Amino acid sequence: MATDDLSAVLTAVGPRLRALRRDRGTTLAQLGESTGISLSTLSRLESGQRKPTLELLLPLTKAYGVPLDELVDAPPTGDPRIHHRPFTRDGRTFVPLTRHLGGLQAYKMVLPRRKDDCEDVEQRVHEGYEWLYVLAGRLRLLLGEHDLVLAAGEAAEFDTRTPHAFTSAGPEPVELLSLFGQQGERMHVRARPKGQ
Repeated sequence: MATDDLSAVLTAVGPRLRALRRDRGTTLAQLGESTGISLSTLSRLESGQRKPTLELLLPLTKAYGVPLDELVDAPPTGDPRIHHRPFTRDGRTFVPLTRHLGGLQAYKMVLPRRKDDCEDVEQRVHEGYEWLYVLAGRLRLLLGEHDLVLAAGEAAEFDTRTPHAFTSAGPEPVELLSLFGQQGERMHVRARPKGQ
């Protein structure tokens, strides 16, 4: 690998680390606690002020559950398959369906069954745009003032700056596909009319 190529790869690691941490909803303090890497080192890694080393990247791959080649954007091996590394957050299981950390992110999600009907669901807002497709079960989608239930085969899309939350709508878990993009990135669906 040429020196310029190597420098470009190393420079891109910091933004990838920051995007991954934000995507997982992890703070620098939480990441430092789980990896043993100091906050200042993590901050300098993300900002590009510190060059990544294996000594630093290996604990981060373990904490995030991603392969090293994803963090450094290793050249493709010719194998187009995505090797899933599921992770769990707040009782929800996420299976990444995209390889790269930037751009649109695709996940299969499994949400646990609701514990009770009175369970309080907090709506949140953040930058981005999301598209959901229910594979199995029933999904309760709170979107601003709307309280919707989506069944298998139904989809929804929304600007994530609108207060939103979703959970299982019944006693069984719900499986769904989620596409999420930063603000301005939207899913474009093209479908043929029936009979064509």
